Amino acid sequence: MHNIIVIGGGFAGLNATLNAADQARQHDGDITVTLVSNSEYITMRPRLYEVNPKTLREPLRPIFDAAAIPFKCAEAKSIDTAGQTVEVITPDGKAETLAYDRIVLTAGSRLRLPPVPGLSEFGWNIDDYAGAVAFDEHLKMVTNDAAAPGMDTFVILGGGITGIELALEMRTRIEAHGNTEAAKAARIILLDMASEIGPDVGANPRPIIAEALEQAGVECIMGHQAAMAAKDHLILDDGTRIETATVVVTTGMIANSLGAEIGGTLDEAGRLHVDDNLRVAGPSEIFAAGDMARAFVDDTHVALMSCQHAGTMGKYAGVNAARDLLGLDLRPYRQPNYVTCIDLGNYGAVLSQGWDRQVQSSGAETKARKRMINERLIYPPKPGPAEEIFAARRIDEYGR
Repeated sequence: MHNIIVIGGGFAGLNATLNAADQARQHDGDITVTLVSNSEYITMRPRLYEVNPKTLREPLRPIFDAAAIPFKCAEAKSIDTAGQTVEVITPDGKAETLAYDRIVLTAGSRLRLPPVPGLSEFGWNIDDYAGAVAFDEHLKMVTNDAAAPGMDTFVILGGGITGIELALEMRTRIEAHGNTEAAKAARIILLDMASEIGPDVGANPRPIIAEALEQAGVECIMGHQAAMAAKDHLILDDGTRIETATVVVTTGMIANSLGAEIGGTLDEAGRLHVDDNLRVAGPSEIFAAGDMARAFVDDTHVALMSCQHAGTMGKYAGVNAARDLLGLDLRPYRQPNYVTCIDLGNYGAVLSQGWDRQVQSSGAETKARKRMINERLIYPPKPGPAEEIFAARRIDEYGR
């Protein structure tokens, strides 16, 4: 009996587990695939900027029970590559050691918090489920106490896609807590040290994004960064003081630190360098996918830390971990088609194609497509017959 352990129950981990088990099943392999996740749920992380984040997660165990795949809720603490074991801590604090023949590392990423005094104490985030729910509770409180200084001002640090989407959703979120007047009166600030909004979204969508922000009354402060955060104000690098009780950090991500433990080569985001088969450059028994892997999607471009790339990458990593044990040819990961669909709140959305981000559409019709992606496409398969679950997450005819 061989063991494959997948660490991390996000988009990459879900797909890696199902595809590894599917390969073992199709080829009658004597392989047990186990998912180890620190949560019983998969969080719809790309949606955490939206209203009501408490609803934005789905249970994992029913899916794996239906597919007869072992699921272990535990935190992976360390990996012994020489002994091929993983030490995990269960929710009740018990330490266990799991043996593996292959590992797929899909433990994701966390918020990269800028080294700004006071930000860790007084900043909020929508990076994970707990952070997003805590921020929503805070938002409910300040929305209904707008008379206090700074309660009506909301500063978002980071003008990338997440920051843009949150800024354009803020009035809707405030109104959802029952205060239409507060939503109209709110001062919403998007702050980024870059000279232009959306430094990573490309020049083509930028005018549409800028128009949406202007129509929504979002104030963009570019070329500056936070210097100090406090409970009721934020100081910028030029000395400007902003009275605010709400600073939300959306300044990018860094990969889970497990990658640094195994001796692989890391990039600036903490991601493990992998080959075309998603095998880590280092221990040959370890594959990586999602936010933990620096993988090329074609001959030029590296995958982004996004669910679009994580989900497909996870499929290939799971397939290859199993096929490696089965002595079968591996399947190189390639995902050349790239699209970006950014939610622009009441303005709609903007859809671009390719790495040069040529705009394909924008407005209300594009918003419907964004909703389809967010509310259907990224969701896990429903519990049901095992074959249907596996089929829903196999690599498709387009290589995705």
